[in-house]
Amino acid sequence: MDAAPDSAAVDGVLLLDKPSGPSSNAVLQRAKKLLGARRAGHTGTLDPLAGGLLVLTLGEATKFSGELLDADKTYRATLRLGARTSTGDAEGEVLLRREVKAGRGDLLKALEGFRGPIMQTPPMYAAIKHQGRPLYSYARKGEDVPRTARPVTVRRIELESFEGQTATLEVECSKGTYVRVLAEDIGEALGCGAHLAALVRTAVGPFRLSDAIGVDALEALLPGQRRGNLLPPDALLGPRPRVVLAPGTVGKFQQGQAVPVGLAEGPVGVYADGGAFLGTGEVGADGVLRPKRLLALR
Repeated sequence: MDAAPDSAAVDGVLLLDKPSGPSSNAVLQRAKKLLGARRAGHTGTLDPLAGGLLVLTLGEATKFSGELLDADKTYRATLRLGARTSTGDAEGEVLLRREVKAGRGDLLKALEGFRGPIMQTPPMYAAIKHQGRPLYSYARKGEDVPRTARPVTVRRIELESFEGQTATLEVECSKGTYVRVLAEDIGEALGCGAHLAALVRTAVGPFRLSDAIGVDALEALLPGQRRGNLLPPDALLGPRPRVVLAPGTVGKFQQGQAVPVGLAEGPVGVYADGGAFLGTGEVGADGVLRPKRLLALR
């Protein structure tokens, strides 16, 4: 595996099509090496079983990854009816099998109860922490700990196909939604149980899987071509307003000083007169722009 040349700093966003199998961190580290980046992160992990869109941030773009953490996500979820597993997905041990009597109409009716705001109890095989330890560390030792149901929102859930004991759904949901738990709860609503057989993330906020590149395809490119797949760091900002600073105020903003702009208050992306992205800031009620996150001076 040839790494990209290290002659220039790598700052940008990579839309990566993660395969099922490796961990999110494994593909992150592989892409980081291929692109010759010094720093890299992502805006939301995928379980090893899951595939699809992983939004990676490289270099200075890592400063703005938080802008996407709260974004809605869309998945193609394949449910296997009639069996509950220890992990809620296909990697777990089957705990209970039941006959599947539900038909397409029953499933469509059940899905109605999962649209909009719902309460969800995090699974034991999850990375969220209890007393400083991730839940999965307790689960691996056969321990159960109390968990509190949390509000999440399923903005859209549609049936793509239903054949035999397998149903494929398209789910658009808020941050913090566990699709494994959604699969289990749908199975319980049908009276037969279910688990998540496969999962593909097709969108994160404004980004789409159709625009992503696979890690093998990235490696197949010449080292000098790989960085052509990067989006600029400000692609993470979405539709927020832009502020273009006058030449005399650019230096002050880059040094962390507040500058008057006389615009409506709220979060903004900040640019130099020539179009260079400088960072993000917040305009107060007084019309003064205060820096929030800045690109490093080079």
